[in-house]
Amino acid sequence: MIRVLVAEDMRILRDTLVSVLNLEEDIKVVAQVAAGPDIVPAALAERPDVAMLDIDLPGLDGLTAAAELHERMPACRVVILTVLGYPGQLRAALAAHVSGFMIKDAPSDQLIDVLRRVAAGDEPTARRGAVRGTANPHQPPAAQCTQASRGGNSRLEHPAPQDRALRLASADRRGLPHRPAARRS
Repeated sequence: MIRVLVAEDMRILRDTLVSVLNLEEDIKVVAQVAAGPDIVPAALAERPDVAMLDIDLPGLDGLTAAAELHERMPACRVVILTVLGYPGQLRAALAAHVSGFMIKDAPSDQLIDVLRRVAAGDEPTARRGAVRGTANPHQPPAAQCTQASRGGNSRLEHPAPQDRALRLASADRRGLPHRPAARRS
């Protein structure tokens, strides 16, 4: 059984996340909080395997809470949820030892898959390599793209909304560069 803590300040989103996760036979939400300062005490009390944290919480942001969780409960893995997924946020998430980074418009089955992979010890975000691209952490992810090069055939890809945060983690290990996306007409 995967024990999960959910931290989301918007009640309807938190209630929905909890309901969706509790429908899974191998997942149990053991704690839910609405504010950043409540994350670590709830985690220490309930000992979740994974904490799903909104990046923007009142009182203490999800990235700061993730770093504190890593220090106080290294066995508790963290998945960050965000609306926009700017490159600077992804960089900060990696620095805070976050294992997963998800855009809130991702399908629920993708969120559940990432949760299971993170609980199993995989790091689907960090595994894709270091983040490259814009030095401006506030540039929207749509302004980033990847250039795929296989067998001399290059093409420019615009990330799908549910994949854009993960695609921002460039494939440095494979040597794929980032270039600004062309404007769509």
